[in-house]
Amino acid sequence: MKATNTAIYVTRNCNKDKIVQEVYNGHLLIPNCNLQNLNGAVYSTLTINDLIKEELIHEHYDVATENKISLATSSGGQQKKALLNYLLSKNPDYIIVDDVFDNLDIASQQAIVTTLQQIAHRIIIIQILNRKKDILPFITNTFTLKDNSFIAGLTEDVNHAIHFTGTIPAPLHPCPVQQNPLVQFTDVCVSYNNVPVIKNICWQINNGEFWQLSGPNGSGKSTLLSMIFGDNPKAYGQNLVLFGIRKGSGESVWDIKEKIGYFNSSITRQFDRMDSIEQMIISGFNDSIGLYIKPTDLQIKLAAQWLQLLKLHHVKHQPFRNFSLAQQRLILIARAMVKHPPLLILDEPAAGLDDESAVLFTSLVNKIAAESNTAILYVSHRVENGLSPDFIFELIPGTDGSTGINSNAKK
Repeated sequence: MKATNTAIYVTRNCNKDKIVQEVYNGHLLIPNCNLQNLNGAVYSTLTINDLIKEELIHEHYDVATENKISLATSSGGQQKKALLNYLLSKNPDYIIVDDVFDNLDIASQQAIVTTLQQIAHRIIIIQILNRKKDILPFITNTFTLKDNSFIAGLTEDVNHAIHFTGTIPAPLHPCPVQQNPLVQFTDVCVSYNNVPVIKNICWQINNGEFWQLSGPNGSGKSTLLSMIFGDNPKAYGQNLVLFGIRKGSGESVWDIKEKIGYFNSSITRQFDRMDSIEQMIISGFNDSIGLYIKPTDLQIKLAAQWLQLLKLHHVKHQPFRNFSLAQQRLILIARAMVKHPPLLILDEPAAGLDDESAVLFTSLVNKIAAESNTAILYVSHRVENGLSPDFIFELIPGTDGSTGINSNAKK
């Protein structure tokens, strides 16, 4: 039977990465979709990660973005656009597309849909999705994969009543109140190779505020984040104040990072060891990849409280790598929050999560915002149901660089 364009909805308890590989290798046979003896390709974060590893090993890159830079130094949206162009140049018979819209703004999402729809008559599209609303509009052959069985249609319902009981654990020691503002940009402008990226950015983040940073791909979100959290040389000489100290006035990058909890959806690549989830959370006290110092009794007790909140204390000795993607995200958020940093940065934190896991993740973020003095900076193209930021800072692209607009999200 001739293969047809097909969407497979993957439920929370399925290993989506494994499913992608099994479809590609021919070990998982899709009803009404014979892929035998066909040349395939995988449009996925897995493929991007493999290509980045090759870049780092061989110190050159075969896949370049629109700006002619490597995947490793590109944003998530730039990576996905470059990957699709690269795969299409190989003239595959079919493409497995996974997390097709993650890290992409609305215009880029529509461009991807248009491209896939244009090639769907000659290249078979197999979509693996865990967000029902992400189904490609031209696909009518749909299945839900549950317990290794295909069920016709998209059948799984999402439980929107998920919530955490109890309060978030207190820090080991009372957190000194940081002087407001925590972060302050005043008329900040940045250009790369004489191309303006951001212009006259004025923005401040105060204690306990919950901000969402938005804007299309290439509008400068990554630049702003790197000026706050990273060691972006463009931050020096600017009117940028971090935790009461003007950038470039003698502070080290570590002085800044110890006051920030940071998470993005690709950070799990750093944690491929066999550390237990208890060790993972305790390592947050020292911001280390792995646990190299004997923890104190109080640190062990606090890690236990976080695991109880996440309902994972009974499996505290299990390796982090054995847990589902959603559970890993929750553990890493607890790791970032264990010291109650003044600022928590969440960069595309729900990318790759299924519908139900996204509800769970959003519930934890809202809880941290409501019950701690930590300011949250949430960066995402996707609007999550139930997420409750106080304010939105939106970057608006222009010919002279992106400008910023503040708005109150609660109005």
